[in-house]
Amino acid sequence: MHIIGVILIGFVAGIIARFLAPGANNPAGFILTTLLGIAGAFVATLIGQAIGWYRPDQGAGLLGAVVGALVVLFIWHRLVSARAIPDPGNRRWL
Repeated sequence: MHIIGVILIGFVAGIIARFLAPGANNPAGFILTTLLGIAGAFVATLIGQAIGWYRPDQGAGLLGAVVGALVVLFIWHRLVSARAIPDPGNRRWL
């Protein structure tokens, strides 16, 4: 049950972060939105434990996950604008 809770919190945090930081080159889809939120929670937990906000056995909550996801989205936008990674909205199949 714990992994399902992590996935749900990650999905909600990813949706909120994508809503707060709109852009043409945001990662889209259910799986990428969920991974965005989970990565945001991971980043928020690491930073929070490093500066003493969380104990070693604690993790970031929904608000921390959203802030972490915004940080991940900022890094994503910088990498796409520097052309270090391809723009996911700029694909041509034919």
